[in-house]
Amino acid sequence: MEEHDLITEAVEAAMVRIRRRQTRGALAAGKSTVPIAVFRVLDAVAASDAATVGTLAPVLGVDQPRASRLVAQAVSSDLLERVADKHDGRRAVLRLTPDGTRLVAAARDGRRGAMAAAMSDWTDQERTEFARLLNRFVDALDNPAAARRESDDR
Repeated sequence: MEEHDLITEAVEAAMVRIRRRQTRGALAAGKSTVPIAVFRVLDAVAASDAATVGTLAPVLGVDQPRASRLVAQAVSSDLLERVADKHDGRRAVLRLTPDGTRLVAAARDGRRGAMAAAMSDWTDQERTEFARLLNRFVDALDNPAAARRESDDR
């Protein structure tokens, strides 16, 4: 297979279109006034059991000072709060406030609605296969070595 075949280029183009939609907020919080970068912080905290500024930075793909500024912005907007870690009171973990929880839930509902609409004329089998392949694809992006080992086992 060539390094950049037509299928790979088509997938890359589709992924760019998805990223642009997300950046514009089309799949995020609708008409929210929360900047997309702050929303990504909220989304990451919602997906974590014990998020800290240090754990968020790599997830968001930013350095720690940038993550700290984004967290501070979310805290000052009453969307996040810092609470003492149950296991280490010296460490602060991040938790969504009720407003932050509502914002993330509304965004998730909006994203899921947009995705369901996009697949509304697909069969259950097509939706299941797409979900399986998309998860496999994302897993391979996150851990290329493990994906290669898994494909070698097939």
